[in-house]
Amino acid sequence: MDVPELLSPSEIKNRANNLKNWSVLEEHSLVAVFEFPDFTHALEFTVKAGLIAEEMQHHPEINLSWGKVALEITTNDRGGLTELDFLYAKKINDLLL
Repeated sequence: MDVPELLSPSEIKNRANNLKNWSVLEEHSLVAVFEFPDFTHALEFTVKAGLIAEEMQHHPEINLSWGKVALEITTNDRGGLTELDFLYAKKINDLLL
């Protein structure tokens, strides 16, 4: 798979403005924290997020705790944000619909 090019700061800002639940961390990664009523729901979400990552071959850092899942995604091969990161974030948001 070809790795997309890094996004410019203005491209990052434009994409981030249209993306709910996520924040840009130092123009390097996207981060989000999702809250759930209990550990079981958080775990189910984590598994789904992991399956999306496998499907995309684009893997986030995942932190699972009671009722909470934190995700951080970046394109390591490029050292920053690419279109892949925003696509992953959108797919995660779609899980919540």
